[in-house]
Amino acid sequence: MSTSGSVLRCKDTLVDLSHPLVMGVLNVTPDSFSDGGRFLDTEAAVRHGLDLARQGAAFIDVGGESTRPGAAPVGVEEELRRVIPVIERLRGASAAVISIDTSKPEVMRAAAAAGAGLINDVRALREPGALAAARDSGCAVCLMHMRGEPRTMQLEPEYADVVGEVRAFLAGRVAACRAAGIAGERLAIDPGFGFGKTLEHNLTLLRHLGELTAAGAPLAVGLSRKSMVGKLTGRPGGERMLGSVVLAVLAALAGASIVRAHDVAATVEALKVVTAVRGH
Repeated sequence: MSTSGSVLRCKDTLVDLSHPLVMGVLNVTPDSFSDGGRFLDTEAAVRHGLDLARQGAAFIDVGGESTRPGAAPVGVEEELRRVIPVIERLRGASAAVISIDTSKPEVMRAAAAAGAGLINDVRALREPGALAAARDSGCAVCLMHMRGEPRTMQLEPEYADVVGEVRAFLAGRVAACRAAGIAGERLAIDPGFGFGKTLEHNLTLLRHLGELTAAGAPLAVGLSRKSMVGKLTGRPGGERMLGSVVLAVLAALAGASIVRAHDVAATVEALKVVTAVRGH
């Protein structure tokens, strides 16, 4: 399905990306845009993470700091307090690859030690020390494009050529990772739908998604329940499953290897159909 790498090395686990896989969202935060506060309790978070795995998620993406537009930053100690117990429990109870959604090198190191196999970084390892932390962890890394910072990224973002600029940024980050000693089979890229982009920017990226594989890494996308779905359908955050699944299918048909989703069971079913139709 993907036009670039067919496997992703997550420490000692080789994940087959010959057909699209689902990354289940697990926000251990009070303020995430869709499910903030629902899984702030460790027990509730672990139960939900195991449920996502049972529904077919190949990855469980644990995040302790919201990156929604306007979100305030969280300190290292608080982020660690939120995510490490959850990662430890999930790692011991599930075969899914545990992903840590963070930009902080301290959290990357602790999460890897706790059992995470993938680092999902909205800042693409640009924070001081992040490249070295990711390299030493052995984890796979998903490098995302974001224009600006969460607090300000949606304040009139502008591009001369959104596809070309996102493609160049991601290719540059892949090159930086390889130069730092992170093997290509450990890298994935994400165009960052909704991260410093208008609705038209997002739609343009989706129409040209296949062009981003020029960076030489498998594509991950996060479209689930985002504001673009609300703008297109008129639905509030909790009623965007259908629009989100349609976008997941379109992304997979365009070459996405990993689809980040809140509604895992429905997305897994849809991608099974995509895989069958494509003959993989």
